[in-house]
Amino acid sequence: MDEFEALLASSRTAVERWVKARVSGRADAEDILQDTYMAAFQGFSSLRSQEAFLPWILGIAKRKYADWCRARAKSPLVFTDTLPERAEDAPEDTAVEETLEKLSQKDRLMLLLFYREMLSQKQISLRLGIPEGTVKSRMNAARSRFRDAYPDPPKGGKKMNKTKKPALPDRLPDYAIVWKDEPAFPVVCEEMMGWFIVPKLGEKLVWGMYDLPSRRLDVSYEMSVLGPAKVHGLDGVAIRARVLPPKASIAENDPMKEAVAASTGGQEEWTFIAQEKDGYTRFLSAEHMENGVRTLTTFLDGDEFMNSWGFGEDNRGSPIHLEPKGKIVRSGAQITANGDGPFMDLTGRCELTLDGKVYDTVCLMDLGMYEEGMVSEQYLGRDGRTVLWRRFNRDDWALDRYGKNWSALLPENERITINGQTYVHWYDCLCLRYRHFGQ
Repeated sequence: MDEFEALLASSRTAVERWVKARVSGRADAEDILQDTYMAAFQGFSSLRSQEAFLPWILGIAKRKYADWCRARAKSPLVFTDTLPERAEDAPEDTAVEETLEKLSQKDRLMLLLFYREMLSQKQISLRLGIPEGTVKSRMNAARSRFRDAYPDPPKGGKKMNKTKKPALPDRLPDYAIVWKDEPAFPVVCEEMMGWFIVPKLGEKLVWGMYDLPSRRLDVSYEMSVLGPAKVHGLDGVAIRARVLPPKASIAENDPMKEAVAASTGGQEEWTFIAQEKDGYTRFLSAEHMENGVRTLTTFLDGDEFMNSWGFGEDNRGSPIHLEPKGKIVRSGAQITANGDGPFMDLTGRCELTLDGKVYDTVCLMDLGMYEEGMVSEQYLGRDGRTVLWRRFNRDDWALDRYGKNWSALLPENERITINGQTYVHWYDCLCLRYRHFGQ
């Protein structure tokens, strides 16, 4: 008995993450886990090797999860609440969304389940309680009607499904932030925390880190969603992040040298599998090459994964529905945090003028979510996409490493005060997205 309990204790975290990644309801997840542990206890005598315990118990969890899915499939539900009811609920200035609004609810549902939720035809069949052959015929008809309703390409111009690859400027454009005496509006932000990409088919962007006060582009990333992917049986998308080297090398004594090295991990390319589910976005795996060795970690790999890529309890992820909670109160550069961090909150509405273009934004402020002693300001448009991201360091952040307070290292940079402590502006991130019109 002690042997079983010891093996179960060492594997429990991985089993719980596997189940909770698939089942959003806490009670349902606990039922599956209890069934799994009971079955493992009853069958433990058949296990031939202790080294095989983790894959063996994960196999049991998979069967219990399948039993739960089959039981639910007997009373299928049609999830139509994700479909926009009015045109104004859809993202602005998107030909795909406008075309979807012209289709019937049945056609929209088929296309959204397949392209947005990335369900297979078999999964759609189970969700809607209809034969797989019916799913195929409805899908073909929905695609045909979508093509007929989609806008024609401009005369003598390029096809609208082509994309124009954006380029970041070598120098951060001038910008101004004017705070409004109005509350922050709620937004739906589906971006991966810290990487700005939305885990959906067709998404592409470039983003870069700009040194301050020089405003020099120190490093940039080209990111794209490659297509559907799976890890440990979970559906997601594969995302490639390619590091684009700067035109000029960073001086050895420049604090940005360490920031760039930390962000790239010394790698030229990363491949992630990520997903959006139950109102959260999360990383499921991360892969990189180092010294000729390809290393893959997944959400089942404990702290090795969670310390770099995980977020929330059991890697639940980052919430996409954001609204002001009153945890952070802002008056210009004076900020009050109500409660112990780390946490994030919308702190106000502002007009952001960047390179001559005006954006109506809200500021999502982070206190210590990325790292203790660090805060960030993320300016989100009404479409929930990042326009500008700014990092501030507490004045004594990493003092042992850098040897000076940040007010001395960067005396020209902007400062804010949070609960009486000084934070110094370090660098900015700018995002440019490809103009795309779906797959």
